[in-house]
Amino acid sequence: MAKQVVQLKHIGEVTFSQNQRSKNIKLSVKPDKSVLVSFPFFISAKEALAFVVKNEAWIQQQQNKMQARVTPIKTGHEMETKLHKIKIVAGEKNTVKTDAGNITILVNNPGSDEALAYIEQVLTSVYRFEAKRLLPTRLNQLAQKYGFTYNKVSIRNNRRNWGSCSSQNNISLNLQMIKLPTSLIDYILLHELVHTEIKNHGPEFWKRLNQITDGKAREMAREVKKYSTYTL
Repeated sequence: MAKQVVQLKHIGEVTFSQNQRSKNIKLSVKPDKSVLVSFPFFISAKEALAFVVKNEAWIQQQQNKMQARVTPIKTGHEMETKLHKIKIVAGEKNTVKTDAGNITILVNNPGSDEALAYIEQVLTSVYRFEAKRLLPTRLNQLAQKYGFTYNKVSIRNNRRNWGSCSSQNNISLNLQMIKLPTSLIDYILLHELVHTEIKNHGPEFWKRLNQITDGKAREMAREVKKYSTYTL
């Protein structure tokens, strides 16, 4: 079983995936309250499900914590992305108005689930545009500066990680990373570039990454963990 998504009555969406590097069953609850379950190949899907049911109370506790952190986006909310200024206002219908680098998102029934979903849809489109315009260029600049080579680069909306590098040195970047501070974007790009040479996270990987981050690789890795791909 590569990956399977199921709906559990008291928990909601749960994604099960087998991982050849896993030694134990791992549970994680994401900010959207979905649950990820990673388990090794010697554990059956039935055993993984039983583990989730056994830990249902803990999962619900974590989901409640995630819900408490959600801050509803209200009308009048303003934000700046890398290339745009965005304002959210009330309107008769859900729509978008653009004027050069200014974007106004009009939502009917602000605060509703429908309004929030529309805002997320629009923001994702903005992030995708900016990511495609900025990230490949910056990746190429850093590769040339530090002597890395890679094959292809793709931009995806991946909620599970910020980026990845395949065995063929194809680099995939999460469009959500465009929300991060520029220094952390560079760190993630360098992280994936190092993976073109070293395919694990062993001592040699961190040594190489430290060489090109002024010795701040671990520090920046901790900073990245403070951010979530789910935050609007």
